[in-house]
Amino acid sequence: MTIESVKEYYGQTLQGSADLKTDACCDPGAMPEHVKAALSLIHDEVLTRYYGCGLVIPEKLEGMRVLDLGCGAGRDAYALARLVGPEGHVVGVDMTPEQLAVARAHIGWHMERFGHTHTNIEFREGYIERLGELGLEPASFDIIVSNCVVNLSPDKRAVLEGARSLLKPGGEFYFADVYADRRLDPSLREDPVLLGECLGGALYWNDFQNLAKASGFADPRLVTSRPLDILEPAIRRALGNARFFSATYRLFNIDGLEPACEDHGQAVIYNGGIAYSEDTFMLDGHHRIEKGRVFPVCGNTFRMLKESRFAPHFTFIGDFSRHFGIFPGCGTAMPFAETDGETSGACC
Repeated sequence: MTIESVKEYYGQTLQGSADLKTDACCDPGAMPEHVKAALSLIHDEVLTRYYGCGLVIPEKLEGMRVLDLGCGAGRDAYALARLVGPEGHVVGVDMTPEQLAVARAHIGWHMERFGHTHTNIEFREGYIERLGELGLEPASFDIIVSNCVVNLSPDKRAVLEGARSLLKPGGEFYFADVYADRRLDPSLREDPVLLGECLGGALYWNDFQNLAKASGFADPRLVTSRPLDILEPAIRRALGNARFFSATYRLFNIDGLEPACEDHGQAVIYNGGIAYSEDTFMLDGHHRIEKGRVFPVCGNTFRMLKESRFAPHFTFIGDFSRHFGIFPGCGTAMPFAETDGETSGACC
């Protein structure tokens, strides 16, 4: 199955979200209120051409420079353009001319709706496996996002490595995608419907984690996950007993993170000040940090907070001069939730 077949599926076969054959699209009811408010300002034509599987709007976006991989008709990109504000900037990349035509047709409409006096969004046509060909400056983005796109790529390592090269030190790749609980038969990628529905190209979750580490993202952090229901009988038969999950990960561009979650006796205190996360900051599914509370962390978590855009909002206790072994509770079980809700697996 080629990239061209994916372009055809998303550019011509699918005309709207209702054409999808799974429940991959995220639940609107699970969105924070400020995200709902941003989406309420987006043009209806853009909203109906949305095919994502999760929420790719992280915390602390004001003034950030953001890249959206596989932006499609621009739903997430426009929401981000609203939330980064006039001092931020969003670049959307997609390989599908039909989708980009919809996105570009409404730039002026959205800037007026947002009250921006200048345009803070642009769209470029290209392939997420070849980001180096798009004229984007290396190490120039604070955040990169993508929504149910990496699984469609035939070269996922190239996507991850390309994303890392465009991130500033301490920047993050925050993205939602579909994963399987086992390795899938490669023949499933040859079915245009299975591939286009984000199932045939889904990675086994542990293969993804190893691929992320090999691409320079040493400690992938799972933010949320939920199981996908596949109700179409023909699709369910073709997939056998494999189970699928929509999951959001954050990968930090920080050199020298440790291979395991090591305990150096460190802790952090969240001081508040991050919009829409005033009382509690959630780094990932196992790090819900209450404001004012001393919160013990492993060395990697310590660095993720201290070397990223979140640093001004934390007090940092300790250093790397001591070592007490593996951080308590770390393990290797499948991290995804078996039901909608919090992630499973061990804390690190």
